[in-house]
Formats: sequence, structure tokens, C-alpha cells
Amino acid sequence: MQIKNKNFNIPNTLTVLRMILIVPFMCLYLKGHVRSAVAVLIIAGLTDALDGFVARHFNQFTELGQMLDPISDKLTQGAVAISLAIRHPVLLPFLMIFIVKEAIMLTAGGVLLKKGKRPCAAKWYGKLATVLFYITFVTILVMDLFGFYHQNTAIIMLVITAAFMIFALVMYAREFFRILKSGDPEDQINLAEVMDRKKRVKNS
Repeated sequence: MQIKNKNFNIPNTLTVLRMILIVPFMCLYLKGHVRSAVAVLIIAGLTDALDGFVARHFNQFTELGQMLDPISDKLTQGAVAISLAIRHPVLLPFLMIFIVKEAIMLTAGGVLLKKGKRPCAAKWYGKLATVLFYITFVTILVMDLFGFYHQNTAIIMLVITAAFMIFALVMYAREFFRILKSGDPEDQINLAEVMDRKKRVKNS
């Protein structure tokens, strides 16, 4: 059984450090110090890999850590995307598509939970859209790093990515309405029971 340790441990410290590194990354990148910004980003990536390794190896899992880790990942990814969009305004519309998609999905998940429904699990089309989004932005970051930014290439990649994001949003919308109308027990969830079960496991 995994033991829930105190919140102040090495994995959580590394996660918080990753969140703090967002500030110097954005400052350096937006001031044109691309190499230094990428170095900071690499350090942030290493903390991401290291905190998971330490948590598993030394069994240092906490409820706080499980909440902070995905938040930290989203903040870091968002910081990279926003910084790139500020430096290259042509990317801004595509960034907005991503933000709107994530906001709609977050709201939809909240609506389903409120109605006692289980939110849709990640699907292949959603994962593909997210992967394409980050491949595109990382490619642009690399082009910046080596000084060969090509706007037409960036736009082509972004158009393809935006198309997949819109496709994923439509597919998730269909799944949302299916779950909303479903009477299948597999689509139901009782949050009170889930929280009570977690509490019993934690105290056992």
C-alpha cells in the first residue's frame, strides 16, 4: 500500500520549483535570451521527471502532490505557449483555440460531475490534438533557438493542429451529450462515496 506522507517532501518541492521556474523562463524568452530560456525549460523538464522518480522510488506520495503535478504541467505548457504567441503574434489565434477548447472541456467536466455523471476519459483524438499542439510550439521554439524561424512553416503546422483541436472538441461534445443522457451505471459517479473511500484508504 502506498503511504501518504507529509506534504513537505522532495517531490512536492521539485513540483513547486517547476512552477517558480515559469517566471524566469518567460522573462528570459520575452527579452530575447532564447538559449537561457530553453536552459531554464530543460531544468523544469528535469524536475518533472525527477519528482515522479523520487515519489515512486521512496514512496513519497501525497494528496497535495497529486493535485500540484498536473497543475504545474499545465502552467508550464501554458507559459511556453503564451510566450511564443507574444513573440510571434501570428500564433495567438491558435493559442486562443486551445484555451477555449480546454475551458469548454473543463466546464463540461464540472457539469457532468455536478449531475452525478462520470466525465469522459481522454480519447485518442484529444491526445493527438494535444500532442500536435505541443509539437508545433516546441518546433517553433527550436526554430527560435537556432535562428531560422519560418512563418509559413509555423502557420501550416498551426492550421493542421487547429483542425485537429476543433475535431477533438466536436467529438468530445458528442461524448458529453451521450453521457449526460445516459442511464448506464458505468457513466454514473457518486463523489461523496469516492471521497469517503479515499479517506478510509488514507487512514488505513
